[in-house]
Amino acid sequence: MLDRVTETPQASRADGAPDGMSMLDRPDVNAAGWVWGDEGAKAPPDAPLSSLMSVATRLVGSYIGCVANGMGASAAGFGVMRLLAARDGLKSSEVAARGWWTAGTVTSLVDTLVRDGYVERRRDPGDRRVVRLYLTEQGRHKVAESIERIAPKWHGVFDYVDPADEPAIRKFLVGTIEHFGKLVGEERGK
Repeated sequence: MLDRVTETPQASRADGAPDGMSMLDRPDVNAAGWVWGDEGAKAPPDAPLSSLMSVATRLVGSYIGCVANGMGASAAGFGVMRLLAARDGLKSSEVAARGWWTAGTVTSLVDTLVRDGYVERRRDPGDRRVVRLYLTEQGRHKVAESIERIAPKWHGVFDYVDPADEPAIRKFLVGTIEHFGKLVGEERGK
């Protein structure tokens, strides 16, 4: 591979950086202002899908966090409560698997939700070793309140998408969900 500036051969590594250079020192990485949130910077039309997905996911998560701000729980906390609203009585490990969180993250989130009165832990009557998670009435009220507040903002966020593009985007997102669900399962040894 030739260095684009000096046109001299360079050794390449898996991360694309020449030997002796950190990935973070690569000029193209530092120049990618759209990745780092530089004001006015735009993604190039040939940007790698992995970079586009990374930035898009970060921005969507940030938007959800902003919209959920002031609702009395974090966006992740609302994720746990929404899951329990649909599937009350799960074990922490089941919440972690379904929400693609780590067990430690769920424990921390649930500790906070229990402290705030939104979730309670109960022993399984059939097996006292098992602890299940349940939304409290206050938690159900908080989920309903958050949906009422967040839903109107969320439903309009994709109005910029051309309806003719929706089938291709939908196909890509469904494939992404399935693919990354499988990858997460593999990473966790399932």
